[in-house]
Amino acid sequence: MSLAGPTGSVGRMCGTSLATVDSILKSWNRTDDLWVFAYGSLIWHPGFPWIERRLVTVRGFHRALCLWSHDHRGSPDNPGLVFGLDRGGCCRGVAFRIAAADVPQAFETLWQREMPTGAYTPRWVGAASCRSEAPPVRALAFLLNRACSHYAGELPEDTLLTTIRNAVGASGPCLDYVTQTARALRDHGIDDERLGLLVRRLTEASAASAAPAVEPVAPLAPVMA
Repeated sequence: MSLAGPTGSVGRMCGTSLATVDSILKSWNRTDDLWVFAYGSLIWHPGFPWIERRLVTVRGFHRALCLWSHDHRGSPDNPGLVFGLDRGGCCRGVAFRIAAADVPQAFETLWQREMPTGAYTPRWVGAASCRSEAPPVRALAFLLNRACSHYAGELPEDTLLTTIRNAVGASGPCLDYVTQTARALRDHGIDDERLGLLVRRLTEASAASAAPAVEPVAPLAPVMA
């Protein structure tokens, strides 16, 4: 997903990543299937063919709404936020297995989606299965590049709520992006407590703003006997 930085830095790139599809695949034997780790919108909109998916945990990183978006989920005047895989903690997500024959095209598609600004750093990580005795898999993950000017850091909750409620981009409202990701996580049995609380507050605020105003009822006139 293409991102932009805070207001006033539209169009600024984070620097061209040295990681290319060829460099990531240089040790691949071209016969093994490969795995990709999804922690945000890739869960509900992977955009590539896959033949298996597993619920997995990646340690050393966590899911966070920490990247500004001026295009897909926001605008230059009203930036939105999208998820990044930031350092620290652990993250439950979905690992997709891509058939060897589909790897070259699938990875090209991923690069066009995730790598145009350098907001992410691709890296192979260990992903441990959450629901079976299957051994960990080696999966490609797109990690947050904190040196990128699009990095928002850890924002106060009120700022998160205001940004998510109001930002709209070419791919739709930021609110839809966040709630769709939270729904996809729930559907896969992933409990992201912090995101769940944020979505509940967003839902409550939306319900309150949509409720019709109640006009005061005039007192009844006395009944004359």
